[in-house]
Amino acid sequence: MSFARTIIAAMLLVAAPALLAGEIPLGERRSGYSFMGPDTRAMQDDDTSNPGMLFVLDGETLWTAKSGSAGKACADCHGDARETMKGVAARYPAFDKALDRPVTLDQRINLCRANHQQATPLPYESRDLLALEAFVAHQSRGRAITAADDPQLKPFVEQGRALFMQRQGQLNLACANCHDDNYDKHLAGAPVTQGQPTGYPLYRLEWQTLGSLERRLRSCMTGARTQAYDYGAPELVALELYLMARARGMPMESPAVRP
Repeated sequence: MSFARTIIAAMLLVAAPALLAGEIPLGERRSGYSFMGPDTRAMQDDDTSNPGMLFVLDGETLWTAKSGSAGKACADCHGDARETMKGVAARYPAFDKALDRPVTLDQRINLCRANHQQATPLPYESRDLLALEAFVAHQSRGRAITAADDPQLKPFVEQGRALFMQRQGQLNLACANCHDDNYDKHLAGAPVTQGQPTGYPLYRLEWQTLGSLERRLRSCMTGARTQAYDYGAPELVALELYLMARARGMPMESPAVRP
């Protein structure tokens, strides 16, 4: 199916008289939720039906669980996440002064584990890391995205923008070809959205599990038949930062549900 979708995408982009529309004006930016069918929307809207909420519940348990040789829990430093984590996910990726670069929310969680809990960092896409990220992100649901406020992030936002616009892979596609120039169309029956990252980590029905934005980006790169960056690569962080900056002002939805 994924191979068929890439072929169809190439045919659409070659055959259709799609103009290069450029960046989507602020007033026309839409969450992927608006492209979903009624069944998918209903699943996201009802916390008792949203499978992503199982990860949120696991994350809540992990938040208060002591870990590492320091014997500390996230709650020992940060207290009640329902108060202290409000709006936090909405501003990530954020600039880390010690590392002199932006870090994603899952990287921040692992930095806290290593530096404050003296615990082993959790593997990318592991259930525990996704659960903690989902729990923290859930506290920002309904809050406006504020990423890229820090002036130190500007060069990294520009790097991400350049990557978003850059054609690559055997199909010679850029992210912008689908998500800026051809949204509201369909690819193998699935809607092409604007690629706004308002709901991550989100539950994807195709995956049958929760997944990070980096997983989705890597999947798109593979679909375009290009070499995907490794998890945590600076390029993926910059691309995630640009996407969050592009979605500034839009409300967080995590955990969202998508096809």
